[in-house]
Amino acid sequence: MKVILLKDVKGIGKKGEIVNVKDGYGSNYLVPNRLAVMYSQKSQEILDDQKQAEAENIERMKAEARETAEKLKNIVVEFAAKGSGDGRMFGTISTKQIEQELKDKHNIVIDKRKFVTKEPVDHFGYSKLTIELYKGITGIVTVHVSEK
Repeated sequence: MKVILLKDVKGIGKKGEIVNVKDGYGSNYLVPNRLAVMYSQKSQEILDDQKQAEAENIERMKAEARETAEKLKNIVVEFAAKGSGDGRMFGTISTKQIEQELKDKHNIVIDKRKFVTKEPVDHFGYSKLTIELYKGITGIVTVHVSEK
């Protein structure tokens, strides 16, 4: 029996694959548990449409990531922090604060978990933090911390 897998099934195949399985396994386990659908010309067309839509979605997300990376090149995120008398900074600027500042002032939404540079900014001056916007596409945001 030919089926199209809707989810990854260990030992059988990955999502979207067309596989041959025994009749009982397909009709009594895979199809009722919504792990697969019976193969037909119509189901093949639906699968092809889904793959094409997914590929278009991935390309759109990559284009948005490249656009955001270009925007980040020209942005400097400004913060003011208290300092001690000898030029050291009290506290740190976290990635969450940077994320919030990008959202509020520049309308750029980036999840704080996307920051590759995990260390918070703990010194005055300029710092560059790397953000992975999409697989293989990174952006660099410049953070400037001045003394109050």
